[in-house]
Amino acid sequence: MIILGIDPGSRITGFGLVDNQANRLSYIHSGSIRVQGSDIAQRLGHIYAAIENVIGQYRPQQMSIENVFMARNPDSALKLGQARGAAICAGYRAGLEISEYAPREIKQSIVGSGAATKEQVQHMVKRLLGLRGELQSDEADGLAIAICHAQFYATREKTGLDTALLKRRKSRRR
Repeated sequence: MIILGIDPGSRITGFGLVDNQANRLSYIHSGSIRVQGSDIAQRLGHIYAAIENVIGQYRPQQMSIENVFMARNPDSALKLGQARGAAICAGYRAGLEISEYAPREIKQSIVGSGAATKEQVQHMVKRLLGLRGELQSDEADGLAIAICHAQFYATREKTGLDTALLKRRKSRRR
């Protein structure tokens, strides 16, 4: 099963694709979409078209995306939400199952700490996928989101429980 992970951004949107076969992850492709356009409609259209192109080229079965978190600047959070919406619409139009994960959840599943740094996430993504060389921050985040989904999916398959239920149970323990 091919999973597309999306790290949305109004200026740079990172993505990563992994193949999850028998709970073994393989790297397929990753990259960053440098958003173009002078106004918000053009930028959102660019994100939508680029994600649609990635989906068409690699044919993932599932998509995972980072949830919006409240930043210090509400305007930034709004723009992030709009970028997420454009990516989600592209996934929906392609008929993908779409899952959303909080930043802390992603870091917890990759590094073991919800307070992990970007550098720690990059390091672990490279180790988990056996990658050498540099990964841009945004593409490493896209891959981390895909890996996080693969882990939740594997748990769901083993237990027969819905991932939303697993998330609720996990949050009650804290």
